[in-house]
Amino acid sequence: MRLRVTKEFHFEAAHFLPGYDGVCANLHGHSYRLAVTLRGEALDDAQSPKDGMVIDFSLLKQVVEREVIAVLDHALIVRRGTSPIVKKYAYFRFLELDCQPTSENILLWIVKRLHGAFPAVLELYSVRLYETASSCAEWCVED
Repeated sequence: MRLRVTKEFHFEAAHFLPGYDGVCANLHGHSYRLAVTLRGEALDDAQSPKDGMVIDFSLLKQVVEREVIAVLDHALIVRRGTSPIVKKYAYFRFLELDCQPTSENILLWIVKRLHGAFPAVLELYSVRLYETASSCAEWCVED
């Protein structure tokens, strides 16, 4: 029987949307919440201390923290070529995207980072990125 497991993460990051016709054109930050869901078979081995687990949550945490959180936490996310700040303050943590750094595009960057990062028996099922407590973008393998 296939099951899904989800772990949530939090990180702080700033961005701005050049050319946008609202306040998000200005540099601002968010307290992001990230939910990563994997799908797989639970281990069926009564002799194993991990019997019944789809994945050890500590492994899920380790992968997401390495691939995503370590890059995005307290970073400035910008569209490549639109910010002279990047050159002037190169010692800051930056992530340059080839697209507008919307929640949707940041989410797709996260999905690309996580694909193939887990053991092959597990499937990246869905990823939700909350920009605020009430607004999120979601990717699901079934879409």
